[in-house]
Amino acid sequence: MTDLMQSSKSLLAPALAHSRYLQQLLLRHPHLAEETAEQLAQPYTRQMMEEQLSQLSGMDDQALKQRLRRLRQAVMARLISRELAGLSDLTEVMHSISDLAEVTLATALAWVSQPDARYGQPIGEESGQVQELIIVGMGKLGGRELNVSSDIDLIFIFPEDGQTTGPRKISNSEYFALIGKRLINLIGEITEDGFVFRVDMRLRPFGDVGPLACSFAALESYLLTQGREWERYAWIKARALSGDETGLMQMVTPFVYRKYLDYGAYHSMRELHSQIRREVARKDKIDNIKLGPGGIREIEFIGQVFQLIRGGRNKILQLRPTVAILDELAQQGILTHAAVAELQEAYRFLRNTEHRLMYLDDAQTQMLPLNTEDQARIAHSMGFAQWEQFREQLTIHRSRVNQHFEHVFVLPPDEGEAHPQAAIWLSAQDGDSTDLATLGFENPDEINRRLAAMQSSSRYQQMPDRCRKRIDSILPPLIEVAASFHNPDATFTRILDLLEAISRRESYLALLAEHPRTLKRLASLYSASPWVSQYLTRHPILLDELLDFRLLEEQPDWPKLGKILRQELKDLDDDTEAKMDCLRHFQHAQVFRLVCQDLDGLLVLETVSDHLSDLADLMLTVTLEQVWQELPNKHRSHPQFAVIGYGKLGGKELGFASDLDIVYLFDDDHPNAPEVYAKYAKRVVNWLTALTPAGHLYDIDLRLRPNGTSGLLVSSIGAFAQYQRESAWVWEHQALTRARYCAGDRIVGNAFEAIREDILRTPRDLAKLREEVKTMRERMLETHPAHAEDVKHVRGGIVDIEFIMQYLILAHASAHQDFCLNSGNIALLTTAARQGLIPLEAAQLAADGYRELRRLQHSSRLNGTQLTSKMLTPIQPQLAAVRLLWKTLFGED
Repeated sequence: MTDLMQSSKSLLAPALAHSRYLQQLLLRHPHLAEETAEQLAQPYTRQMMEEQLSQLSGMDDQALKQRLRRLRQAVMARLISRELAGLSDLTEVMHSISDLAEVTLATALAWVSQPDARYGQPIGEESGQVQELIIVGMGKLGGRELNVSSDIDLIFIFPEDGQTTGPRKISNSEYFALIGKRLINLIGEITEDGFVFRVDMRLRPFGDVGPLACSFAALESYLLTQGREWERYAWIKARALSGDETGLMQMVTPFVYRKYLDYGAYHSMRELHSQIRREVARKDKIDNIKLGPGGIREIEFIGQVFQLIRGGRNKILQLRPTVAILDELAQQGILTHAAVAELQEAYRFLRNTEHRLMYLDDAQTQMLPLNTEDQARIAHSMGFAQWEQFREQLTIHRSRVNQHFEHVFVLPPDEGEAHPQAAIWLSAQDGDSTDLATLGFENPDEINRRLAAMQSSSRYQQMPDRCRKRIDSILPPLIEVAASFHNPDATFTRILDLLEAISRRESYLALLAEHPRTLKRLASLYSASPWVSQYLTRHPILLDELLDFRLLEEQPDWPKLGKILRQELKDLDDDTEAKMDCLRHFQHAQVFRLVCQDLDGLLVLETVSDHLSDLADLMLTVTLEQVWQELPNKHRSHPQFAVIGYGKLGGKELGFASDLDIVYLFDDDHPNAPEVYAKYAKRVVNWLTALTPAGHLYDIDLRLRPNGTSGLLVSSIGAFAQYQRESAWVWEHQALTRARYCAGDRIVGNAFEAIREDILRTPRDLAKLREEVKTMRERMLETHPAHAEDVKHVRGGIVDIEFIMQYLILAHASAHQDFCLNSGNIALLTTAARQGLIPLEAAQLAADGYRELRRLQHSSRLNGTQLTSKMLTPIQPQLAAVRLLWKTLFGED
């Protein structure tokens, strides 16, 4: 070692002690040792690399090759020295090497793309524009996670076919193949100065036998007709390093990420991993820290399988870096924070080990060394005194990774013919229902008939083989699970309806097959509620919700959920249809979570209604935002427009299938305001009610607006106030008692609340008011008789209690401002008693009756049961108390 090397020894000692490659490099280039030691305190930045390559005039290919390789040597020397001296971390190493690849590729591309007198320029046959080569970085280069002695996986793409303009015309494909070969040679050829990067082009369409560069049209055709599952995985990290990245990704993204939840990815990724495992075993690479059990590849697979499954619906999962995607999976609750912490710790350990293996001789290896000298070097550079200590820690990390991998990719039980109930399904055509009867089915012959009909149907016979196999594996355990419920026949037939609805959607079948523990949860919901079973069958995408039991028990955080929803919508850019579907998927998921909590007894009815009302408010708010963004010819950035909720929405008493009674108001003196807001309101109605592939959001009732169906769709605050004061019927003031601002401009909402309070507190002729309320109730009875089993219209029931409270509010709010609070009928009954307007005992009985009547109504709708007068027997004292209160206030039964 030279004297200069000795003087630098103290700074470079850790790296020199470890890396034979660095020792040899600095022996050949002593000036590099001095330069590295002097600048060791700072990373080798991208800007520094670009400056090193900024002056290339007068060079030829050979001179450029030397400049590129000398740059790599300088970067490697500083990188190795900084990391082994403890001055950098894994992120710096990966980013520095990725920067080196991007800078050298950009330089090489600019060099080989200089004007050529023979060929001229490549011109697109459609656009007539000069074409530019798109270098696509795949794998770790795409994710900016390159290791220090990595291959770079590249694909060469160009936008349009055509030909060049020079005297020797060639096709664009030939032209870009020529410059591609030159670029590969500049970067990959081994000279006396080594190489910059080994270049691997095998991921291009058709691999080694395919053209070196292909057009957008050729790539699209290949992906549509030839693209295989492993190529979807390969393209996850793809990133355009030059040229038209937007055009490229618009084509590739739909191939990688499906619009639906793609649970078939489990099977594909599992097969790919099995091939790797077989290759590792065959070549005796168990000690390969990348490909072996618990290695780097398994961590990458864990993140990427969820990207393939969910990335089409959740664009934030279309990230490239492994650490970043694991973080996001933890944030979304797909993986636990503890699991992600272990995976990321293992990833850092394994990647650091990988780099130290490569530092030894600048060799592309992930195999642990067999000789004791190199083992000692690796252990010491990783902070361990002995190889055994390092190996013990490595084993811990790999065991954890493998455990998490097996948990994610666990093979579903072989439920097919091996399942105890498989014979019931396979022999359904024989007509023997004995086993079904033994399991406890009430009408086994009918269940067997359904199974036989399904088995012989053209739908089943003609479905793809993989779908049919999924059905065959799902049905036996479902028969067993359904038999464990008190209503096995209803449970199983409802689930059969679901299976028939999703029978051609392999992804949904794969979800159930891959996660057999969800079958019990699914059956419990289908057993408990026909409404839920119909809802889930209409929206099978909600099956995904069954996978995370925590979500089904977690109380909704509406501000947080609103942020998530807005981000998802933002990611959809200007795709209106996709945004409408996104709103529907979000709303359906929240409703499903609430109904699961309701069925599990985790929520009281009042809380369910509060949450459903908060959800409706959020959906109205976000819909208003989205529609205004897209509205043409608007005259302001923020609409002075609000949505007012009436009825169940206004009183925060929504049920799972309630429609929304709403009124639109604005307060804007711009001359175009009425026309603009009318168009706005119509579009909002369309966004809320239109039936898309994802279903619809809400049914909307606008009949409570001024002048009803003959009135304007949107009213100004001034016109609304005038109507309420001069033209509104008493029943419209009754409706106003259960109205509130729900969404839109808060100032307009406050103006409405002031008008509402003013109207409610207007002194009235009590005798006249009493007669008008009583007359309105009689009219309702003409169309909705007071049947003894009708909780809403029975005398003493829900409508009577609501009318009593509406009368009391209109009669006495002028003296008692508390009546203007939209706090719900139960609270308002207590207020009336406290003010001495009704007896306390009557108020309590009415409140108890109202609560129970709503519970019966809610339960009946959810469970699909018909109410009977007998069900109301326990609350006859409450009904009687309300009837007596009615008689006291209105002078009749």
